[in-house]
Amino acid sequence: MLGYAMKLLTQPTRFAFWLLLGALLLLPFVTDALLGRGWVRIADFAMLYIMLALGLNIVVGLAGLLDLGYIAFFAVGAYCYALTGSPHLALAFPSLFPGGVHLPFWIVLPLAALVAGGFGVLLGAPTLRLRGDYLAIVTLGFGEIIRIFLNNLNAPFNLTNGPQGISRIDPIKVADVSLNASQEIFGITLPSVHLYFYLFLAFTALVIFVSQRLEKSRIGRAWMAIREDEIAASAMGINTRNLKLLAFAMGAMFGGVSGTLFAGFQGFVSPESFSLMESIMVLCMVVLGGMGNIAGVILGGVLLALLPEVLRHSVVPLQQALFGKTIVDPESLRMLLFGGALIAMMLYRPAGLWPSRVRRRELDTDEAAETV
Repeated sequence: MLGYAMKLLTQPTRFAFWLLLGALLLLPFVTDALLGRGWVRIADFAMLYIMLALGLNIVVGLAGLLDLGYIAFFAVGAYCYALTGSPHLALAFPSLFPGGVHLPFWIVLPLAALVAGGFGVLLGAPTLRLRGDYLAIVTLGFGEIIRIFLNNLNAPFNLTNGPQGISRIDPIKVADVSLNASQEIFGITLPSVHLYFYLFLAFTALVIFVSQRLEKSRIGRAWMAIREDEIAASAMGINTRNLKLLAFAMGAMFGGVSGTLFAGFQGFVSPESFSLMESIMVLCMVVLGGMGNIAGVILGGVLLALLPEVLRHSVVPLQQALFGKTIVDPESLRMLLFGGALIAMMLYRPAGLWPSRVRRRELDTDEAAETV
């Protein structure tokens, strides 16, 4: 993949590529030295959000299908690894799984992606004729149904352990090396969060590569045609039914991969991690960054993953220094600023901070038509 990408780059772009790669490889060490190891962990979560946002970008940004229940596929991937990589099944069904399952991560990963893709088709099939508000409501309901099932499937048989969640999940192993323990490589000691950083970085690069290839393929152009005008696309011979199902399935598979990585990284999953607010956050990463533009989605994911943590670490000390007490709770201020940013974006940059050229032209054409 790296060799193929390098063939597509010009000489100045190759220099920028190697410079960026070097900066990313050094980032966990610089962050650890300047800000502390906790910020490396935050960077790990930021990459998980980027992968989620890129998956949702296929559904929303390319195919134009508004999905408010996308976090459900994240949950499916996480629980796939939690059930097959923890003692829970042995405790819940001792006669069926006396020693537990404990499948290797590299087997569960594609399995979880396929299961999540199946759930994506399951969501897409009954919504093929829905658009706009109706599609948003149905997908929202789907996401909530998954969360409620996870929350209540501890009876009559204990499949998900209900609101208590599943713990003691096996850590991710690469070549029989556990990423939950520090490792020494070439004389350099890498803490666990650094190891996960590089693993997530590799998967993020893979997701970006696949997203770029999809966007430039015939399938990607067909998705964009459906987004612009589904009736016209159908009249031109595009099979809108199959392509919409494929969009849901591909986006869901990205979500399943992210969920599997999340479960291995956390070692614990519970329904609280997959609320509607998480779906809204991922959707906002796509919208604020720039729907249909991979670079814009990455920017949106980085901003919305890191800025809340910046506020959380700076708002309380700032208020203590100015007023001697905490007047506004950081969480309330975060939501206030978040809502204000959304309003400002919709008014002044509806295409996002870094929109795709195609999307920008579409919005300019719509505005010109409304003016006429």
